[in-house]
Amino acid sequence: MAAASAVRTVGRRSRRLFDIFVAEIPWTVSSKELKEYFSQFGSVQRCQLPFNRDTGFHRRYCWIKFSTPEEVQNVLQKDPHILEGSKLTLKQQIHRRRSQRKSQSE
Repeated sequence: MAAASAVRTVGRRSRRLFDIFVAEIPWTVSSKELKEYFSQFGSVQRCQLPFNRDTGFHRRYCWIKFSTPEEVQNVLQKDPHILEGSKLTLKQQIHRRRSQRKSQSE
């Protein structure tokens, strides 16, 4: 029981550690294709492309995690990013400690 709880906690924590949020992804693009595209800028550690359980299609956005901050800057310096004729929207994720988030919401 405690092990399952620890896995859930680690999973929640890892979602906050992504470097880039990508939106406007074409329906026909897979997570494998996203990894291949973004690997030209550096080592992609993880690509999380959530799916809608009802439709079976992805939600047209994802999070990308790179190995180094320099790789993130490489991605952000290129504009536009186009996959299958569609322009992707990128936003850099800001990593804040839990204590910073609490103080800002008060």
